[in-house]
Amino acid sequence: MPILGRARVESSVDPEHNPSVPEPTEDHRRHAAATERNREPILAVLRRVLPSNAHVLEIASGTGQHAVYFATALPHTYWQPSDIERECLDSIAAWTASTGCTNVAPPLRLDVTAEAWPVGMFDAILSANMIHIAPWRACVGLMRGAGAHLSPGGVLLLYGPFKIGGEHTAPSNAAFDVDLKLRDPAWGVRDLDDVVAEAKANGLVLDDRVSMPANNQTLVFRRTH
Repeated sequence: MPILGRARVESSVDPEHNPSVPEPTEDHRRHAAATERNREPILAVLRRVLPSNAHVLEIASGTGQHAVYFATALPHTYWQPSDIERECLDSIAAWTASTGCTNVAPPLRLDVTAEAWPVGMFDAILSANMIHIAPWRACVGLMRGAGAHLSPGGVLLLYGPFKIGGEHTAPSNAAFDVDLKLRDPAWGVRDLDDVVAEAKANGLVLDDRVSMPANNQTLVFRRTH
């Protein structure tokens, strides 16, 4: 069963972790408010860790707002957005057309759990707010794909809420975790140690962990070989 690129989840808890249920616009563009709240902190990390002229694959691009914002802010990079949902792919294409970005490729349909991804090699892979709104096999697939499609020394960036040492970092994260599991028992806020172990099994090491607003983290993994 394919993993949805951006699950539709409505929640009564902190919406920062839950950028789903985007509002449609008059054309195919969809709008998720959380992307406007978290894009600057994520961009700050990207500026620090991306190599110059980086080719970046974005997993579960959702509305496409992140892709066009980051590509505009980093004009010497090349962005490949992806998702599995047709309406997300349409939204990404519409956002790209509306902003006139020339360094964003047409979006690809990509199932993160697939054994083979329809892409080549990249300097970086970005996935924001995905692995907790999906079964654990989505994280497994992401790490397997990153190990296969990152160039040596390339980076994988994950953004979202994580448990540290088995504990939630804030009461809102704990409430969100309960909310997710009520909707699907396979979902949930992931423990950092489990994510790091899966990364290590695919040749990726945790290079940095950056505390972000709204009790989120950005994890920076690097391919070692």
